[in-house]
Amino acid sequence: MNKSATIGGVESAVLSRLNHAWKQRRRENADAAPLPILIAITGGSGSGKSWLADRLQQAFGKEAARLSLDDFYRDLSSLTSEQREKVNFDHPRSIDWPCVEHVLSDCRAGRLTRLPRYDFKTHTRLPKTEWFQPKLLIFMDGLWLLHGAAMRASFDLKIFIDCSASLRLERRMARDAAERGRSPLAVRQQFELTVAAMHDRHVASKAHWADIILKQPLQDKDIHQLADQIWALLSLMVSKQEWMRSALQTELCTILKSH
Repeated sequence: MNKSATIGGVESAVLSRLNHAWKQRRRENADAAPLPILIAITGGSGSGKSWLADRLQQAFGKEAARLSLDDFYRDLSSLTSEQREKVNFDHPRSIDWPCVEHVLSDCRAGRLTRLPRYDFKTHTRLPKTEWFQPKLLIFMDGLWLLHGAAMRASFDLKIFIDCSASLRLERRMARDAAERGRSPLAVRQQFELTVAAMHDRHVASKAHWADIILKQPLQDKDIHQLADQIWALLSLMVSKQEWMRSALQTELCTILKSH
């Protein structure tokens, strides 16, 4: 990208690519209503992906929806509990990628789709799926959303959260103890044995594919840049009044700085 050429904080090369991709999608769906805008939020385990996706959905209210790659882990019900514990859940192959691609394809076309649900305590997929109606903005968080070319092409904007290993471990210990019934010792051992290595190999190494990199803790300039990028997408795809731009920045600053 040409770092010196910016439009409201957004690299012109990014805008050019997004504009081209959007026009192609409109040609393919000429009679459709405004198609959903898909935004990937990725980064290491404990970096704040789910938190950011939640806050962005909060900012946009009824116009936004959420997806999480965590729901797409492979069903391990055919394995014994001992075998399940040996699976490396920090490797991309632990995800059911065909299911992810199917759901994202439906979302990009604005079609109703079914979402799987996953139980982290048993490492199995829940029998009941959930219907998902795409909204104008769809925020999806996940470790490996930048992993392959096809996956990267599914998103209109790709955000990577850069966060220190110490902070990520602290957050993961709190989450896994509260939500997944794991001891602090087990969480720390897993982090040191597999999480850190897999992060370097499969997560951090893909950061260069992101359109924007946010560094924890977030600064005002980072939030303004993020607001500018999302505004650019909205302006390309639906008619928006310019006064709403400053309102969006103010809203995001209020929500994201409260963390």
